Amino acid sequence: MMDRSLVEKRTMPGTIKSRSPQPWMTAPPRRRRRVLRAIGAIGLALAVVGTTAIWTDAFGAGDRWERVLDRVDRFIAGPVPIRSSVPTVVVTPSPSAAPTARPTRAPTLPPEATPTLEPTPEPTPVRVPVDVVIAGDPNAVFSHEIKDTWCAPAGITIVLAMHGQVDATDDVQREIAGRVHEFESYDDSHNGGWGPAAMSEALAAYGVPGYEIHAYETREDALRGSAVAIEATGAPVVLLAWRGAHTWVMSGFRADANPSIFPDAVVSGAYVLDPWYPDISSIWGPSDPPGTFQDQAEMVRNFLPWKRPEGKYPDRDGRFIVMIPTLSLGLGADG
Repeated sequence: MMDRSLVEKRTMPGTIKSRSPQPWMTAPPRRRRRVLRAIGAIGLALAVVGTTAIWTDAFGAGDRWERVLDRVDRFIAGPVPIRSSVPTVVVTPSPSAAPTARPTRAPTLPPEATPTLEPTPEPTPVRVPVDVVIAGDPNAVFSHEIKDTWCAPAGITIVLAMHGQVDATDDVQREIAGRVHEFESYDDSHNGGWGPAAMSEALAAYGVPGYEIHAYETREDALRGSAVAIEATGAPVVLLAWRGAHTWVMSGFRADANPSIFPDAVVSGAYVLDPWYPDISSIWGPSDPPGTFQDQAEMVRNFLPWKRPEGKYPDRDGRFIVMIPTLSLGLGADG
């Protein structure tokens, strides 16, 4: 009889190999529950850490997540529409002030001549410095941008609040931000989203029409034109700061004379409500509280000519862009 202990054992196809029990198979039920709980806890911890990173923007996770959401929103909305919108008006540079003519002596009349009565000349305006502020309580109308890309909705909220059309609340800002695709156009923003024309349309949609987009060759002319508009309407001006990437609301100014009377008046700065406040920019530095006076140095640093990375804007490139009111403060669509 053959000794089976010396015969090679083989496993035929289709048969099941025997295997030794694995530790997890023989672990008591209590231990398995602990292992599963540990795995669940680790998964929950990772989810919490990820959510917290997005919420607190740790390692830039929040910004990256926002960019992902923006791309999804752009995909859902479709291509940026090509349509007509509020045009940009290129303002001709103001001529230099004409010198005052030298006075001449009146001719002597003969005794028999009757002098011609001349009308009494208007009194010459007195050139005195002016300090104009239209926002009595800047904090009452201020709106901080909820997201770091929402300076336009926040700026619109501020302007509407100053006109008495809305309260400056986060809910209003969110509502305006959610309607951006109603107002966007390619000529206004090649990337889609907010540009000055979209902002003007949004203001009109909420009861404040008539904001025009003016493009000036120099900062001095832009500030002077803005000051003249504030004097004429008592309404805020919108400055496109940071080369067109940011929104400032101008609520007043200082000048060495009334710019509505003296064309050569020098505007030394502007009172500004900056939606970025109280955040700090890695490029532009800290922002200032609502209604802070920005002097000439700050205007030179922040109010820069339009230059956008996404492409060319023939009427805006290299110019200082301002949204000018044409209706008096508080006179909305029904005013």
